[in-house]
Amino acid sequence: MSKELKIYEMYKLLYKTYGPQGWWPFVESGYDKGNYRFNKTSDEIFEVALGSILGQNTTFTSVVKALANLKTLDALSPVAIKKLDIESLKLVIKPSGYFNQKARYILEFISFYESLDSRVPSRDELLRVLGIGQESADSILLYGYSKSEFKIDAYTKRVLLELGFINKKAKYKDMKELMQKSVTEFVKDEEELVKVYQEYHALIVCHSKEFYSKKPYGVGCILKERFAC
Repeated sequence: MSKELKIYEMYKLLYKTYGPQGWWPFVESGYDKGNYRFNKTSDEIFEVALGSILGQNTTFTSVVKALANLKTLDALSPVAIKKLDIESLKLVIKPSGYFNQKARYILEFISFYESLDSRVPSRDELLRVLGIGQESADSILLYGYSKSEFKIDAYTKRVLLELGFINKKAKYKDMKELMQKSVTEFVKDEEELVKVYQEYHALIVCHSKEFYSKKPYGVGCILKERFAC
C-alpha cells in the first residue's frame, strides 16, 4: 500500500470510528456535525479567525472560555471588539493565555479583515498579518472561507512522525504537501475536498487526545497498528 493510500485510508477509518466532527463556527450552537455550509456570514468567518488566533499555544477549552467571555459582552464582531478598551479586551481573552500579544494580534487582524471588504484573502496576504502564521492562516481559510488548505498542527505532526510518514526535521510545508497530495489523489471535487480536509484535521485532534497526548505515544492506536511504515 502506497504512503498516499495509507493516509487516505487512515481518514476513512477515523471517520468510521468517530463520525463527523463538524468544526467551526462554534459559539452560537456548538459544532454542527455533518452539516457543511459554504456561505458563512461575515461574523461566522470572523469567529473562526478569532478562534484561530486565540487558539495559538493553548487548549481548545481555553479558547471556548475566551470566546464565551466575548459573547457575554456581545463582542464577537470587529465593530464590537474595537469598542472595548484594550485592558477590557485583554481581560476577557485572558483564559486563552498570552493575552497581551493576542489582543494586539486581534486588533491587527480586525484592520486587515475590514480592509478586505468581504473579499476572500490569499494565504500570502494572511501570512503578512501580524500574529498569523501558517497554521492560523490555513485554519482561517479552511474553516472560515471553505478553501482547500489542509491545516497542520502539533497532533498531526506527532501522528505522522509516530507512524513513520515523516522524519523529525519535516517542516510545515512538507507535511501539508504530503496530506494534500494523499487526499487529492482520491478526492477530486473541490467542495468534497474541503469537507475531507476539515474532517480529517478535526478527526486527528479527536483521536490524538486519547492516543497522542501523553508519552509513550500511540499505545493502542488503531492507525499505528494498521498503517505504520
